[in-house]
Amino acid sequence: MLLIQSSKLDVRMSAPTAPSDITGPDSFRRERAALERLLASGLFDRSPSLALFLRYVCGKYFEGRTDDIKEYNIAVEALGRPADFDQKRDAIVRVEAHRLRKRLQQYFEGKGHEEPIHIVIPPGTYAPQFLFKTAVTSDTAPQILDEAPVIAPPAVPQPSPKSRLPLFLALSLGVLALVAGALYWNSTKTAQAAKSSVVSDAPAVPGGVDEVRLLAGSTASRYVDHLGNSWFGDRFFKGGIAANVPARPILRTLDSAMFLSRREGDFKYDIPLRPGVYELRLYFAETIFGENNIAGGGESSRIFSVRMNGQNILNATDVLADAGGSNIAHVRVYRDVRPASDGLLHLEFLPNYKEVAFVNAIEVVPGTHGRLNPIRIIARPSSFTDSKGAEWSPDQFFFGGQYVQRHDKVAGTADQELFQSERFGNFSYAVPVVENSRYTATLSFCEHWFGAGRPGGGGSGRRVFDVYINGRTLLENFDVFKEAGGALRPIQKTFRNLQPNAQGKLVFQFVPVRNYALVNAIEITEDSK
Repeated sequence: MLLIQSSKLDVRMSAPTAPSDITGPDSFRRERAALERLLASGLFDRSPSLALFLRYVCGKYFEGRTDDIKEYNIAVEALGRPADFDQKRDAIVRVEAHRLRKRLQQYFEGKGHEEPIHIVIPPGTYAPQFLFKTAVTSDTAPQILDEAPVIAPPAVPQPSPKSRLPLFLALSLGVLALVAGALYWNSTKTAQAAKSSVVSDAPAVPGGVDEVRLLAGSTASRYVDHLGNSWFGDRFFKGGIAANVPARPILRTLDSAMFLSRREGDFKYDIPLRPGVYELRLYFAETIFGENNIAGGGESSRIFSVRMNGQNILNATDVLADAGGSNIAHVRVYRDVRPASDGLLHLEFLPNYKEVAFVNAIEVVPGTHGRLNPIRIIARPSSFTDSKGAEWSPDQFFFGGQYVQRHDKVAGTADQELFQSERFGNFSYAVPVVENSRYTATLSFCEHWFGAGRPGGGGSGRRVFDVYINGRTLLENFDVFKEAGGALRPIQKTFRNLQPNAQGKLVFQFVPVRNYALVNAIEITEDSK
């Protein structure tokens, strides 16, 4: 049973607001806005390292990954320390945390006193807290129950001192009580499943909508992913049942929580949309079959099909095979999607001869006729808007490697931030795109570690690596320092006419030859036909 209770804040501040302001749908948006106001206040103009520290820990908080807020991660990913950072010898994180706590306290006791949300980092932890101007106690803290309530079996009756029942009779009563409790719990779950298998109780949307993000099988009121998008609980469905699995890491995503619930069976979604052109993304991860999963098995354990407006878009698909294993995020992308004549987008999930169909999440966003929206990924945990106004998404679709933030100025570019963070190591990106099309990819690089006066010293020849696309060589013995003409100089490599694999992905592999491979950013656009 999954029981989530909101954090208890016992902060006495002026101008109290209603408790619903803390836990309502706008809470994440308000917290993000409070962070941006603080960063823009000038408080950190002369202390950029404190701004990086705060942005990093808050980013992990918004991603729901507070367990990752550790001293080593902050040092390497936020403060630019090398991968061999030793927290026993280097106290940089503890020193900066002390400075940050003091700076935040001074600000919110002074200039920022009237802010509706105060940000603090309590001693003994590096995880931030967003304190609203209210006092929330255990009596008012709301609870969200994602599954049926726990039905505790009645206690085994105990004999009284004056009239003791024979031991076998007492035990018999206890067993009967346990059975009754179990049957009641099972009937509750069965009733819930039956209700969910008939029709969603979500209200109709007059005129339709132009952006939909659904977590299939979830009762959550809202989930904000690491890209800042809001996802909502299951709706617009008919048939199937809601199901979920215990928490576990899902590879190639920073949003494992999106893949822990699912709708399965023989079911459909009728999603109301405004007239127009859309992109559709279907999200899957096989969490039942395959290695380390409860049902075991592997490829061919589950095969199903998907139709859109009566036409097959996935025929006899095997998620485990397409993803490359169990517990790996797998996304299918479709462009030029339009609602049917009745204003609904009809998605049917149909079991084949093996097991039931399923889906973890559905996303529908405005698109452009004949071309996939550009995909821009920057190797850092927060988004970026470049000098031309293009939006770059935080790091995603990767496996392996490490992220590190650099801080040195990069020469010859109006977009230094694009080249100041990197993923390094032996890693890959599996970027989902539309099948049967061609793409142009631009890879951005900058050498920060090697070169005269740099931490790694040396220069040309110190870092050499290969880059492959779906097994085909893009760059061989690539030396960023040599190609760019030195350290802290940006270089971009563009490749055209790239074709996705049969699973609808562009898989970029970065393989070390000498020292680690690296990349700063990846941009993908669909070629004109």
